[in-house]
Amino acid sequence: MKRARQTITQLLVVAAAAVVIASLSVAFAAPSAKCPAIYAPVICDNGKVYPNQCYADQQHAKNCVPYGI
Repeated sequence: MKRARQTITQLLVVAAAAVVIASLSVAFAAPSAKCPAIYAPVICDNGKVYPNQCYADQQHAKNCVPYGI
């Protein structure tokens, strides 16, 4: 019983580490080289706000309009 609990604990730790690593790789992904570093936010039908229309286009967002300017 003790060994089973130890194995489950180890599996949970490994799974948690994998989730953290996957999250970090997404969070620190290099920005697209194709889009300019110009902040002109847009909001799209999906409810997300993108830094500019180029980023929205890359995500195939539809019906975007200027946001907060």
